[in-house]
Amino acid sequence: MFITFEGPEGCGKSTHSTRLKSYLEGKGERVLLTREPGGTQVGKALRDLLLDRTSVLDDTTEIYLFAADRSEHVSKIILPALKEGKTVISDRFIDSTIAYQIGGRRLPEDLVRYLNMVSSKGTLPDLTILLDVSPEIGLKRATRNRQADRFEQEVVDFHRRVRARYLAIAAAEPERVKVIETDDKDIDQVQSLIREIVDAKR
Repeated sequence: MFITFEGPEGCGKSTHSTRLKSYLEGKGERVLLTREPGGTQVGKALRDLLLDRTSVLDDTTEIYLFAADRSEHVSKIILPALKEGKTVISDRFIDSTIAYQIGGRRLPEDLVRYLNMVSSKGTLPDLTILLDVSPEIGLKRATRNRQADRFEQEVVDFHRRVRARYLAIAAAEPERVKVIETDDKDIDQVQSLIREIVDAKR
């Protein structure tokens, strides 16, 4: 099973993907936890470039770098693990590109969807957990103990467009994308809902 976590900045993807991995391993499953960007050796270098607050990238250059990261990620990490019978959990995947590059950057939809198709090699998640959070709350959470990265330092309207696009994806694909609102829930409440969704899907 291929599970992805999505959501705006500060929604808790990293925390909850790690907790879900432990939960599934406790049930005897073999689980691979990975992330985008940065799931491969090449991806780590791309992640540093993409998130560095001092990087100045053209919007088209940015999406090509994300596509390169995903191509490596799918061919070297995700597909081999799925073929071995592992459950794969990824912190971000194709929906992030749609939300951030179409919603946030306002790039042409046909370009973004084409690059998603090519870089993912047609791979789609079986289940996507969308952790929804308002930009005002999410950005405070994300930058509580560190400086904002290149995306986190974008203006709030950028993050509102990202969130709106995520919710549009969920509305269009309700069987795959399950939304959990996190503004007023603690970590344990959110994780409990995630586990219910995952268990029901299996």
